[in-house]
Amino acid sequence: MPNNFKRKLSRSIGTSLTQVGSYAVGSSTEVTVIGLDIANTSSSQVLVDATLNDGSNDTYLIKEAPIPSGGSLVVIGGDQKVVLEPTDSIKVKSDTASSVDVVMSILEIT
Repeated sequence: MPNNFKRKLSRSIGTSLTQVGSYAVGSSTEVTVIGLDIANTSSSQVLVDATLNDGSNDTYLIKEAPIPSGGSLVVIGGDQKVVLEPTDSIKVKSDTASSVDVVMSILEIT
């Protein structure tokens, strides 16, 4: 099984839960999220949510976490990893329109 490191990007996420990089795990793929970074691009503090979606339900990884203007939040990284199964995805939203950028780093095993 080949291992592939990949990154998925989403820019200007706002007030709707948005699938990071339009990425959902394929049917014959195993994925470990090794990094999830959220940057506040607005001029004021924002509150962000990040969820793991299993294809039908969202489970919070973090809820209403504050990020100051120009700041960032590492939701997944360091010792913490998250395993995704087929059809899973990571979604992010902010309390402010077009206010956060997201970088998700993954290890994909196919």
